[in-house]
This record gives sequence, C-alpha cells and structure tokens, in this order.
Amino acid sequence: MIRKLLSLTFVLLACSSGATMAAEPLRIIVFGAHPDDCELDAGGTAALWAKHGYKVKFVSVTNGDIGHHEMAGAILARRRKAEVEAAAKILGVETEVLDIHDGELLPTLENRRTITRKIREWNADVVVGPRPNDYHPDHRYTGILVQDAAFMVIVPSFCPDVPALKKNPVFLYTEDSFRKPNLFVPDVVISIDPVFDTKVNAIDAIESQFYEWNPWLSGYLGEVPKDKDARKTWLKGRLAQRYGESANRFRAKLVEQLGDEAGKAVKTAEAFEVCEYGSQPSKAELKRIFPW
Repeated sequence: MIRKLLSLTFVLLACSSGATMAAEPLRIIVFGAHPDDCELDAGGTAALWAKHGYKVKFVSVTNGDIGHHEMAGAILARRRKAEVEAAAKILGVETEVLDIHDGELLPTLENRRTITRKIREWNADVVVGPRPNDYHPDHRYTGILVQDAAFMVIVPSFCPDVPALKKNPVFLYTEDSFRKPNLFVPDVVISIDPVFDTKVNAIDAIESQFYEWNPWLSGYLGEVPKDKDARKTWLKGRLAQRYGESANRFRAKLVEQLGDEAGKAVKTAEAFEVCEYGSQPSKAELKRIFPW
C-alpha cells in the first residue's frame, strides 16, 4: 500500500512538473540591423507575444549613428537608443542596442560570438532576424550573423563563458520583397489588426526615422505634417498601407490558417519564414509559437 501511494505521488508530481514546464512562457529574441528594424519587421507580433505572456527582446546590432541627414555620431546614437527604449515600453518588450557603428557591420568572428552570446543569455526558444538578401550591407550581415549562430549556440566550447543552449532554437526570417536568389515564402502570417494601434504608437516614438530621416531620404519630407497629432494620423495611414500590402500579398496563407471569412477580413499582417537552420518546428510547435 505504501509503495502504491509513493508511486502515485511520484506520478502526480511528474505530471505537475510537466504541466508547469509546458506552461512556461516562450523566450523570443529578435535581431534587426538598426534601431527601428525590429519594430518594423516584428513589432505587431511582438506585442501579441507580450500580451500572451511570452518574453521578448529586441536587439539592434548597430547603433544607428549615421541614420540621419542633420546629425550623426554619439548624439544620434543616444537619440535612437532612447527612441527604441520608448517603443519597447509601448510594445511590452525588452530592447538592447549594440555599440557597433551604423554602416560598418561585418560578419566577423567577434560579431558571431556577440550574437551567439546574446541568444544564449536570453535562453531563447525562438530567434527572429532578416534574410541575408537585402540592399543594405548591415541588413545582409545581420542575417548572416544570425544564421552563423544557429548551430554555434549549442556548441559548448564556442564562447564557453556563456553556457550553451541545451536545445537549438527555432530560427525565423522576417518578411522582405527581394526576389534573388530566392523569394521569401512565409510559413506563418500573423494578423496584427488587434495590436495595430500599439504598433503605430511604437513607430511614432521613433521620430528621427519616420518623421525625419526616411522622409528626407526618399524625398517626401515636405509631406510630413508639423502638428503632432496630424503627423501620427499620417503615419498610421502609411503603416496601414504597408502592412495591408503584406496581408494582401499573403492572403491565401491567411485563408489557409484562419478560414475563408476570417482570413479575408485581415487588414494588416506580418509574415515569417522558418529558417532551414536551427530546430525545425512541427505544426504543433508553430502553433505554440504563434498561438492566435
């Protein structure tokens, strides 16, 4: 009788432990080349993850210190860091900006170690970053560095100062429109309609880029309203168009995931492709990563 009770107690404890482990929030780290890339590429999904109780961290691999037409250097780097910190509070995520000069990122061994350490320190279940197909060298090399870390994170003798992960994370690419050498093909498309205003508020906090630098760079600075409320409305319209195009581009996938009526009703979306490096998630695992 005592043996039976002890055996039953062990089973109950094991089940309780398993339930606790299953309920633990996922830990997700998102890499972008500059202080605004994570927010653009995955800000909506990050807000949904945060609302679901998952732990999310954004990492800007460069400090953005040349991303402006009227200022540069340490002053700009500090301004951009403050902007993404404000955006992170709105989204409910953590953020970090690495001290690497904008426009000077290279896929060096030192930088590979840095990215590997960041993934390990966060104890990441999921790693998100750009594909290495892009017009900007910082974007390309961020993608390469994340790819290069996809195996090294589980190798104990590489960066032994930070314990290796016991399981390789799932690595995901964020959406792009580059066609060569291969197209972006999403495995998951996420409706960000429920958090679209949250994403707009986060992007609105990054004033140097979306009201100054990008408009100047692309020749529409004169279109930016001077009034703070008016310019936010203007920004919301631009973002609705941008992420509305993503929803339309991947409408068939949305219908496949959500059904005909719900899939066709989505107005704005973010999309992700599973990287062939790292763990390859099952459908059930993808559902846990994207539980909506």
